[in-house]
Amino acid sequence: MKCPSQNPENVDLLLAHASRNLDAERAAVLEQHMAGCPACREYAAAQFAVWEALDAWEAPEVSAGFDRRLYERIERESGWLERLMRPLRTILAGRMVPAAAAAGLLIATGIWLEYPNRAPAVHPPESAQVEALPPDQAATALQQIQAMQEFSRMMHSDPGDPRM
Repeated sequence: MKCPSQNPENVDLLLAHASRNLDAERAAVLEQHMAGCPACREYAAAQFAVWEALDAWEAPEVSAGFDRRLYERIERESGWLERLMRPLRTILAGRMVPAAAAAGLLIATGIWLEYPNRAPAVHPPESAQVEALPPDQAATALQQIQAMQEFSRMMHSDPGDPRM
């Protein structure tokens, strides 16, 4: 075994031995090493003293007003950000939040009424529909189109036009 006091990987063995968390086999090997190594023996003795002191120490009873005094002290020693935010917190928690929300809603409604959404209505694209007609109906349709073209020419032409 390498000396735990000189090998950082084995220092945990000394700590585990002092806290009584080492198995019996490893504890026996470590105690055998400490019999011949004064540095490990001194380190283990100091750790045993610490663990015995921790085992003997009992925490005092907490007084009845401990929580109240603690919170008062925290309040006295609050940081600069807390002192800066304290006035804003009273404003925000009071009646100002609903009033500000109502004012914002009125402004947004006024803007919406003044400038309504003027997006053009979307119409489906117009397309010509082709129908299959019998030949006699097609001839009649062509004659009607020609008659309408002549009528249109007559309506838009000059009275002195010789074509009339």
